Amino acid sequence: MPSGPRLYITNEISGDLSVIDLATNTVTATIPLGKRPRGLQVGPDGLVYVALSGSPIGGPNVDESTLPPPDRSADGIGVVDVAAGKVLRVLTSGTDPEKLALSLDGSLAFVANEDAALTSIIDIARNEIVGTVPVGGEPEGADTRPDGKVVYITSEEDSEVFVIDVETKRLVTKFAVDPRPRSTAFLPDSSRAYVACENGGSISVVDAMKHEVIGTIRLEGENARPMGEVVSPDGRFLYVTTGRGRMLVAIDTSTNAVVWSVEVGERPWGVAISPDGGTLYTANGPSNDVSVVDVATRSVTARIPVGVRPWGALVAR
Repeated sequence: MPSGPRLYITNEISGDLSVIDLATNTVTATIPLGKRPRGLQVGPDGLVYVALSGSPIGGPNVDESTLPPPDRSADGIGVVDVAAGKVLRVLTSGTDPEKLALSLDGSLAFVANEDAALTSIIDIARNEIVGTVPVGGEPEGADTRPDGKVVYITSEEDSEVFVIDVETKRLVTKFAVDPRPRSTAFLPDSSRAYVACENGGSISVVDAMKHEVIGTIRLEGENARPMGEVVSPDGRFLYVTTGRGRMLVAIDTSTNAVVWSVEVGERPWGVAISPDGGTLYTANGPSNDVSVVDVATRSVTARIPVGVRPWGALVAR
């Protein structure tokens, strides 16, 4: 396997992980994971942690009464050794995990249980749920503030963000944002958070120390539906995918103004950034590929075929 930074893509329908060498923009490995891999994180141990779910795929215009029952045996957090090309074990996670956040030392995982309105807290070494925190309906986003002290969990159904203290494993507070929050991205200094609100067509700007909304960024276009987010390594820019809006949007964090955008493909979801901040990658679900965006030229320079229905994206060394 090539050395250097790699891009990891979870493919929700084909149930695998695409490993992409950033130097060549080629898939170097495809690792079977299990059912519905979505959210992913890389731990300090270098292992990749992936949320796996046995719940059937629903969504808009789907009659849920026609769906098969959930396969609860498939729920868990897959622990992936990329070098070995396999899942080492599957951690207990509670039902229908969608995303997860890790503590900075890699000892705990905070899991958004989408169908249960809960966050399950897992002791990774013991493979044991050591706490649960009731949160709003359809929790999705799970993100650790860079200083490691709190985790933000977004509730799509209740349009709220729940703040969990990592040390005490208890709810600190919650606050309202625009409709259907999907994800949170933090500035590197932990001072500010940006919550992507799909149905609001907006980004809620949050004082991440006081856990208070201090502003709103409205995205233009009827189909602009903020989904995934990533902040540049220097904290100067926030990049947001817009789902059915087909765009990647760049926001200047000093002014909270949109400074440029580029069409990347059909329904981009997950987004990741290279360590030097010069390249962005979007997971385009319906077209089963990843768009490579050069920040300097603000253009798509390549499309990389991956598995079926790419969902999550993450760059790690």
